[in-house]
Amino acid sequence: MSPQAQAQQQAAGGEGWMLPCDQFSPKDKDRWPTIITNIVSTLSNEIHTLTLTLPNSDDQVNSTDSKEETITYIKIEEGKEIIRALSALKHDMGRNKALSDIDDDGGSNVDCYNTHLKALREGGTEDDTWFTAAWLFAECYLYRRIRTLFANTQHWTAYDPFFLSKEETYKSSSTAMIHLAKSLLALDERKDLLTNFEESDSVLEIIFLEMMQAALWGNATDLSLLVDLKYEDLQKLQSVGAAAQAENAKYILRNDFARVWEHVKVQKDARVDIVLDNAGFELYTDLILADFLVSHTPFVKQVVFHPKTIPWFVSDTLPYDFTWAIESLKDESFFTQHAPDITSSDLSALKALGERWSRHMDSEVFKLSIPTTTPLGSPSSADFWTTQYSYQYLPTEAPELLAELKKSTLVIFKGDLNYRKCVPFLRGLTMTWLSRYV
Repeated sequence: MSPQAQAQQQAAGGEGWMLPCDQFSPKDKDRWPTIITNIVSTLSNEIHTLTLTLPNSDDQVNSTDSKEETITYIKIEEGKEIIRALSALKHDMGRNKALSDIDDDGGSNVDCYNTHLKALREGGTEDDTWFTAAWLFAECYLYRRIRTLFANTQHWTAYDPFFLSKEETYKSSSTAMIHLAKSLLALDERKDLLTNFEESDSVLEIIFLEMMQAALWGNATDLSLLVDLKYEDLQKLQSVGAAAQAENAKYILRNDFARVWEHVKVQKDARVDIVLDNAGFELYTDLILADFLVSHTPFVKQVVFHPKTIPWFVSDTLPYDFTWAIESLKDESFFTQHAPDITSSDLSALKALGERWSRHMDSEVFKLSIPTTTPLGSPSSADFWTTQYSYQYLPTEAPELLAELKKSTLVIFKGDLNYRKCVPFLRGLTMTWLSRYV
């Protein structure tokens, strides 16, 4: 067993099924400095806005300041300290420094990263630097490290540095969202959905496959992969027309939609779980798929959604993102800035879905795997999703989560990170082995 494999096994308590070969570090780390720079820019803007609310321009606390002004001064200084720490982190990254231990901030998933780093150091390898560490470990470590900078403050611990980018992308997706909303609502009027649905190429099967395609390509708005794209480019990627769907199908490594349909269509009042990826438009397409399953088929009665618990890979869904996405649909002013030509009919369609999904949440037809009010970083049953572990470690690292997933008839893992955790980057991986797991 290689030192790297030993480190991963030791971090997992020495148990679990081992991968057939070592993970390696693909050269796709160039976006990391950009992500840090974007956080610094966002924080700088926040600090500037806070400064404008104060009577003094010297950023100093005075005896005549009110309690609120004093808190603002402290928050500004904490924000500046976070920026200094982020700048130091970026400096170390650019010079391929060794990864340092994560400070204990009272949150989850500190030991798993530090234990892995310790094992790498004791193994005598050079796989503990920014350039040499396995990609899966290093990028997960990066976001957990960033989280610590905010968690160790008094006034920024609940702050998501990526929320504004999620919000802007959600607003810019209104054209595709309206198209999907009207398409889904139109199904309410159809009387032939369940007619001969067991037969090949039935109406229900065709619509099911379209919904699956839409949910799949919602990942076009993964901000961690597309940090430099303009909103116009994102909108092009979000096309949901038939021609675009046919073109997109060419890029699916392995298409098992037909097998999923054969599995789902024999279910009755089943549960489906969706392990979420991105907030914004992709989450919206997940909700569209979920609504279709519970509202227009007899197969599913509940959909459970699994979010992350800390800001993760720029655009991943947090509990707040989930509820906010639904509530925003009911706010008729939300999309008008990016879509001045939006009609009252368009707004009504979005609002109708928002209200329906709120009712689904109230009745637990839709359910988040953790409470919607869970604070950022608070220990929960969802902690496993923000570790570095590949999913073969679920039995040893998160047995309760695994037991919960086993209650589901179908578990859908969304996005490239979930794919990479199911099938990690491996040296010498053969297509024969890969075909067993994809």
